[in-house]
Amino acid sequence: MKIAVYGATGMVGGQIVKESLRRGHEVTAISRAGAAVPGATACRAELADVRTFANVAKDHDAVVLATVPSRTGGDHGEWLSAMSAAFGSAGATRLLVVGGAGALEINGVRLCESPGFPEPYRPEARTMAAAYDEIRSAPETLDWTMLAPAPVIKPGTRSGKYVTAQDSPAGPSITAQDFAVAMLDELEAPAHHRSRFTVANPDKDTADHPYPVS
Repeated sequence: MKIAVYGATGMVGGQIVKESLRRGHEVTAISRAGAAVPGATACRAELADVRTFANVAKDHDAVVLATVPSRTGGDHGEWLSAMSAAFGSAGATRLLVVGGAGALEINGVRLCESPGFPEPYRPEARTMAAAYDEIRSAPETLDWTMLAPAPVIKPGTRSGKYVTAQDSPAGPSITAQDFAVAMLDELEAPAHHRSRFTVANPDKDTADHPYPVS
């Protein structure tokens, strides 16, 4: 399968590239700098470049969007506009999107709106929640899946084990490696067409978590 990954040099995107290559897929690693990624074809591109995105989509079986809004003070609206343009330019190509845990819910309240949500992360979480709202309203011709991580995602080890849920967190945390496993499992055996789901590593201690997950 030919897979293109936007945000291929990030913490999550990099692991998705590695997992894709591990499974024998042909990968185009797309980043702003066009950095070389062993085993993949490097490509320099901006998500906002609609023409390039449309061409990439046509040339691949699936496109993974593993990008985030600016974390250096940039306008989050630019990222949202680029995501919206991508949703409208994917054509018939399958689109897999890395979502944000902040848009998950507990008792009908999004985590990003809950009192215990870490304040420094609230603006980004709200922006990523807006991207989820945007893709939910996409035309039915768009074959999309959004995978949201557990509230805590960080580098770790690849266990290959995870649990899933729909709108509420499945657990407190997941490693970036196992998140990538879940993403590739979904890509190879689609089970969430035009919907979001979330993953977490099983049996994680919740004692140090900043807010409840169940």
